[in-house]
Amino acid sequence: MIDKNDVNNLAYFGGKKIFATPKSTSNLLQPDIEKFLGYSRVFFEHGQYTNNGPNIRLLEKRLADFHQTAFCVTFSSGFWALALAIRALAIDGRNEIIMPSLTYRRMADIASWVNLKPHFCEVESDTLAMSVATVEPCINENTALILGVHPIVNCADSNALVDLARQNNIPILFDSVESVYESTSAGKVGGQGDAECFSLHACKLFNGFGGGYLTTNDENLAFKLASMRTFGFLGADNVAIVGGMNAKLNEIHAAMTLASLDDIEDQVALNRERYYTYKTHLNSVMGVRLLEFDEEYQTGYKNIVIELTDEWPLNRELTIEILNAENILTRPYYYPPLHRKPMSYPYILVNLSITDSLAQRFVNLPCGQLVSNDDIVNIVTFMNFIATNAIEISEHQKKSGAK
Repeated sequence: MIDKNDVNNLAYFGGKKIFATPKSTSNLLQPDIEKFLGYSRVFFEHGQYTNNGPNIRLLEKRLADFHQTAFCVTFSSGFWALALAIRALAIDGRNEIIMPSLTYRRMADIASWVNLKPHFCEVESDTLAMSVATVEPCINENTALILGVHPIVNCADSNALVDLARQNNIPILFDSVESVYESTSAGKVGGQGDAECFSLHACKLFNGFGGGYLTTNDENLAFKLASMRTFGFLGADNVAIVGGMNAKLNEIHAAMTLASLDDIEDQVALNRERYYTYKTHLNSVMGVRLLEFDEEYQTGYKNIVIELTDEWPLNRELTIEILNAENILTRPYYYPPLHRKPMSYPYILVNLSITDSLAQRFVNLPCGQLVSNDDIVNIVTFMNFIATNAIEISEHQKKSGAK
């Protein structure tokens, strides 16, 4: 690690960066190249590059098996997996979709795109997740769908949310993009609620370059969505399903995902090492609390999230700027929350004071395949330096005029 025993050496003030190569919060898995090329040769030799080719069929079967569900439908992106599933599941004649505000920055836009009004619910301060207590007050005669969003560390109480949805005869769709490997008290993520959606973006546990998929035990829903992603076709030139479009995953993305799936157990084992390295070393840093994984259930150990408590001496914005300057590419956790973003469509708010408070305190730290355990030690050592020298850093910032 570059010597940072003097505030003047901070990259934020013009010094040399700790890392020549950025350390990202994205997973950026690089699966075995020979496995990827092997799967790629399959579709190349078959001469079928799209429209339910050999890799897509294999991938959907393997993902259904992985999630212990009856069906899997792949899509060109996680966005379209969510959008088409929302459209297929929402109750006709109703116009509200319940979702947390502390979530993916485009979630409300997806709801608006399918002509639904986001009804933002609160989250629990200890889990950062929606719950029966936060969702139930939002249910009314206009509720078309509950969008059960898992936070990026651990899961919401899906069992209780499904029970609530069933009691009110409302469909429930889970956004499980950060919960691919997880299990809950209800079993393995993938088969809960009416359906669950996942992403194959390079930053996720399964790297398919890009893409998405949905798992379900509902045969009719799987059949409908498989048609909707293919222009709404039912047979040659028979456009029979309303709302169809071209949202098919292609064969080379499927090949990349299959290679990633082959490596999943090794990847999780390495994630666990990274997590425990962070956990061991962050204990010595004043004002930092690691969000710990619930190891009662299966977990992928992928994302590293910390809370900057009241004892942390700098504000979060400055902290992130200082870290980013060193190529430690940290990010605020789901900030700003959706209800604080400009929106050109109608939405419904409840009191979101907990969300507003939580949105100011959490930070995503670097993780994934391109972050080594030595990197983590250097990151935490530098955070300790920041905490120890916070007063001098603040004074230097004022004198230098650094932003």
